[in-house]
Amino acid sequence: MLTKIFGSAVFGVEATTITVEVNIDKGIGYHLVGLPDNAIKESNYRIAAALQNNGYKIPGKKITINMAPADMRKEGSAYDLTLALGILAASNQIKSEGIEKYLIMGELSLDGSLQPIKGALPIAIKAQEEGFKGFILPKQNAKEAAIVGDLEVYGIENIIEVIDFFDKQKPLEQTIIDTRAEFYKSLEFPEFDFSDVKGQESIKRCMEIAAAGGHNIILIGPPGSGKTMLAKRLPSILPPMTLHEALETTKIHSVVGKVKNMGLMNQRPFRSPHHTISDVALVGGGAYPQPGEISLSHNGVLFLDELPEFKRGVLEVMRQPLEDREVTISRARFTVTYPSSFMLVASMNPSPGGYFNDPDAPVTSSPAEMQRYMGKISGPLLDRIDIHIEVTPVPFDKLSEDRKGESSVAIRKRVTKAREVQTQRFATLENVHYNAQMNTKQIRAYCKLDDASKELLKNAMERLNLSARAYDRILKVARTIADLENTEAINGTHIAEAIQYRSLDREGWLG
Repeated sequence: MLTKIFGSAVFGVEATTITVEVNIDKGIGYHLVGLPDNAIKESNYRIAAALQNNGYKIPGKKITINMAPADMRKEGSAYDLTLALGILAASNQIKSEGIEKYLIMGELSLDGSLQPIKGALPIAIKAQEEGFKGFILPKQNAKEAAIVGDLEVYGIENIIEVIDFFDKQKPLEQTIIDTRAEFYKSLEFPEFDFSDVKGQESIKRCMEIAAAGGHNIILIGPPGSGKTMLAKRLPSILPPMTLHEALETTKIHSVVGKVKNMGLMNQRPFRSPHHTISDVALVGGGAYPQPGEISLSHNGVLFLDELPEFKRGVLEVMRQPLEDREVTISRARFTVTYPSSFMLVASMNPSPGGYFNDPDAPVTSSPAEMQRYMGKISGPLLDRIDIHIEVTPVPFDKLSEDRKGESSVAIRKRVTKAREVQTQRFATLENVHYNAQMNTKQIRAYCKLDDASKELLKNAMERLNLSARAYDRILKVARTIADLENTEAINGTHIAEAIQYRSLDREGWLG
């Protein structure tokens, strides 16, 4: 008897429906075709034990299973439940009526219990698009799949539950999620708050500007000056995610299996990879393509601590994603594109010894050592970082005071208001939503200066030996400062403040 049952494969961040055809005929043998990987080929052992332990069995006949489309490689153990139910239906051990209306996925343990799968959300989206009535999957993944409307989602703990559902018409409990309620919960209580930061008022101001305009930022300061502490608090002042951004972010994290027992992600991600990371782990790819850290940071923050310690080749692969806001992985057999619109926050010591800009510490590094150290970061990469700011240690009297600083919630209100101004300004542009995304043409259109501001910028570039690449960056940052003040025109005060945030372009840092 021939039975068709449906599963799904995730490729990049999109799912493709897989038709599993199970045919049972006279003879002996178990033939699994359609480019399955080793994990799928081994599934017959898991399936046999799970069925045996629940009062069913694999029939001693010739079993042929085809996973279509047959030219697409399938991977992982998530097809165990699909194959097991196909075998039971084809051998008439259970009724198969209506089984084709459901998309079924899950990894089996030997006792028949279900283990979580990866990519439940993109699979659910595809199931809804293709008109499936429901999606049956492990209970641990039910919440993320239930985000999708117009699709019945059933989370199960053991194979016997779904067997009884089809064979004995025993109802399953449907998982229902109020997507909007899930999205709005816990938005106002960040884990890390700027009110805990002592002193560093100028740096907090700088972080507010970076958040308001979506600008990449690098913090330069000696060990213990608070660079990492400040970076961890940046997500708390970013504007709340929109529902669309939350769905996008959850989808990416679902692909790598990081949304277990969760619904919709409503907090912006913060990723901080170790400096030993490889380029594949950073941008994504591999034999079976997976999103990298830059895609897991989508709509959030990627923090690279001690930037010069990262391999230069690893840093260079970020240049294209920083510019295009997406990364395309091309191999001989596949091409996948992952979204990667993130804020880059980097930190570094100002010198190999760490204390170059600390007024209370002696300079122990020679000019040659300084140049070699700073040379680990390429000019093209720095060209994509709008704000460079020096961080100095907090004096004791600031550390010991009891007064708390301004809260992240208060700062975020100003940031959100500035972002709303930018959203209205760029409403007619397709791929520009905030100031950091402006190209040269848009800078000329939206960052016009009066004669006094032009003269100020000209004098600053000549006296401070600022590089040509600093010009556009200063204009974009000045535009954001004006937006925070809800001022349409950029004036000299905005330009003067923006000039302060180009430390690494000055002579004496990079030469």
